[in-house]
Amino acid sequence: MTHSGSVETHVGERGAVAVEYGIILPVFLILVLGLMDTGRLLWTQTTLDRAVEAAARCGVVNTIQCGTAAQVQQYAADQAYGLTIDASAFTVAVQACGVNVTAEYPFDLVIPWLAVPQVTLRASGCYPV
Repeated sequence: MTHSGSVETHVGERGAVAVEYGIILPVFLILVLGLMDTGRLLWTQTTLDRAVEAAARCGVVNTIQCGTAAQVQQYAADQAYGLTIDASAFTVAVQACGVNVTAEYPFDLVIPWLAVPQVTLRASGCYPV
């Protein structure tokens, strides 16, 4: 009788573990995928920031390679390492601060937070003339 009682206890414990696993697993997966999404988002924003700053500097310092707005835009797209981004996503303007390069990039989230599947990232860099 003691033996069959211990078997019932183990079966009950296994059932409790399965229920706990079923509750914890989705929360854990959302946490892990959320951390990955956040890392990708921060990396993409940093890449955009670097690309617009490099392109703004090129527009002032290297007028042979970046003499026109189209050349600056292409330079910015080339500087966005790891991103597939078109040069038309960048805009170039001469402002009071100098050569200003801005970018907009749609970022797709793996986990749509609060039903927002896409975020638009913006970056701006200005280099004095």
